[in-house]
Order: sequence, then C-alpha cells, then structure tokens
Amino acid sequence: LEAPRQAPALMNLTLEELIAGLQNGFRHEVLEGNVGYLRVDDIPGQEVMSKLRSFLVANVWRKLMGTSALVLDLRHCTGGHISGIPYVISYLHPGNTVLHVDTIYDRPSNTTTEIWTLPEVLGDNYGANKDVVVLTSGRTGGVAEDIAYILKQMRRAIVVGERTVGGALDLQKLRIGQSDFFLTVPVSRSLGPLGKGSQTWEGSGVLPCVGTPAEQALEKALAILTLRPALPGVIQRLQEALREYYTLVDRVPSLLHHLADMDLSSVVSEEDLVTKLNTGLQAVSEDPRLLVQVVRSRETSSGPEDETEDPPEMVSEVPEDEASRRALVDSVFQVSVLPGNVGYLRFDRFSDASVLGVL
Repeated sequence: LEAPRQAPALMNLTLEELIAGLQNGFRHEVLEGNVGYLRVDDIPGQEVMSKLRSFLVANVWRKLMGTSALVLDLRHCTGGHISGIPYVISYLHPGNTVLHVDTIYDRPSNTTTEIWTLPEVLGDNYGANKDVVVLTSGRTGGVAEDIAYILKQMRRAIVVGERTVGGALDLQKLRIGQSDFFLTVPVSRSLGPLGKGSQTWEGSGVLPCVGTPAEQALEKALAILTLRPALPGVIQRLQEALREYYTLVDRVPSLLHHLADMDLSSVVSEEDLVTKLNTGLQAVSEDPRLLVQVVRSRETSSGPEDETEDPPEMVSEVPEDEASRRALVDSVFQVSVLPGNVGYLRFDRFSDASVLGVL
C-alpha cells in the first residue's frame, strides 16, 4: 500500500481555496413543489465551518430556508470530520435548547468527547414543522452515518434509501514497521447517539425508515413529501365524518381526542396511514366495523388487479318456470356442509320479501 498523501494544512489555505474546496462537496437547489435539496459529499470540520459559516449561510442556507421541506442527500458522503457534526445537526434541531447528541471515544488519546448542538447558529434553524428527509446509500459512511442516525433518533428526519455501510467515525493509516505497508484502523467510535447506551450504527449501519435502491431514493423522498402536507386535511375530514355519521355517539369524543393527538411523523405512505388509523380507531372505539380505506377511481387504477366487480343487483322478479327459479336460487345462495358437520350459507345479493316468499 502506498503512503497517503498529506493534505495541506487548512490554516495555510486562503479563504478562496477553502470556498473552492467546499463547493466541490456541496450542491443545492430548490426543486419543484418548493422542496429544498442539499447534497453533501463531505462533512467539513469545525475549523472550516467556523471560517466559512458566513459564506454558507449567505450562499446556501438562506436559499433553502424558504422551502416547505428539505432533502439532505448523503448518498455520496463517505466520511467527514467529527467536529462538523454539531453544525449540521444544529441547523435542523428545532429546539431552542442545546441537545447532547453523541459521545465519541478516541482510542489514541483514550478520551471521550461529548457532542452537543450549538447554543446558537448564524442565521435561523430550519422550521420545526417542516419535513426533512435524509437520503442514504450503501456507500454512506462514517460521520455521515452518525448524522443520519442522530436525525432519525431525534425523529427529526425520515431516512430513505439503503442501509449504510456501518463504517467507523475516524480512520488512521499506520505504517507497519519500516515497511511500505500500512494498516487502516478505526480509532474513534460512537458510544451511542442521544445517550442510547450501547446502541449504535457502527458495524450494522443505519437502517432506513423507507428502504429503496439508492438511485430511486430522491424520487421516493419527493413522493413522501407530496403526501405529508395532505395528512392534516385527511385527519380533519375524518373528524368531521365521525361527528356527523358515527352511530356510537358516546365514543366520538374519545375518537376525536385520539385523532388530535396522533403522531404522524412515521407515516410515509397511504398504507402506513390506513394501518395506523385503523389500529388506533378500532382500539379506542372497540368497534371492528370502524374502518378506513383508500378508494381509488377506475381512472387512476394501474391495471386489472385494481379493478373491482360491480356490486350484484338486487333480485326483484321471480321467473315463472321451475328451472329458472332453481338457477336463480343457485346464483344467489351457496349452501354446503363443511368437514366437522359445519353448515355454510353464503348469499351475495338481497331480494325483496315478495321474492323470498315465492322462493
């Protein structure tokens, strides 16, 4: 293995050189639907962040502050500096108080360092009510993994993409004796983001909230961000329907209270919403008939599997001949005796009392 090339000391670089290097690792734009997009391929350290914070706020962050939601793309971020973690987390931390987000153990110095959000940031934090999605891939590693995991544990971001590599926060290349061989060794580790004890992403990687191939992660994220603004309206219309139509009137206040207190942060699809609503509403009402469904029109169905048969018509007339009457009964009723001497009666259509009387 060749010896690694030594990068020039940051203190020897001019401001223009620092900005040029930073721009190679950052890309930002505002996508359709007023969704901010920030791609970060390398997490700068505290020294660079301190020098370039004004530049970043003026040229990147302020352009994203007015967006309705944010996508933080870490799919190509394979590492970074531990000291840069507080800067990324602080701008997305919605609280006004400092938060202990991780504790890092460093083997060479045998020391631990607590990572806290910054007491204040230059500019503004991203709005607490705005959704944030973090994109990951199988190449996302090190510091980028820690940031994704912290934001996920804070319930501040939805992680979309692939399980991350499960690497190390910091690596060191050590020469083996006087040879030209070097050994790459992890020298720092996370002791558990957000004080979770031994729980960490190292070795196993960060598991996304929504798993999808990395190349499809942005498309999936935009679909999620399209759904989420509609959720409050869905809840409001559901509350109105329960007030006006639900027959178990005494249970309506409890159901309305449950809907008002629902945590929708984990809802990323229509299926998620339906499952969450049905589980909660049926538990509160103790009524299995209370059911929420997604109904799509035939114009929006994607294929034959989405089509449903028309409901059978009610029988209103009785045929005159005996054979036709028997055929009618066979088409309406299915009767059999199942194993264990269990009777089975199925009917799919209702008939007038006069028809049943004749039959």
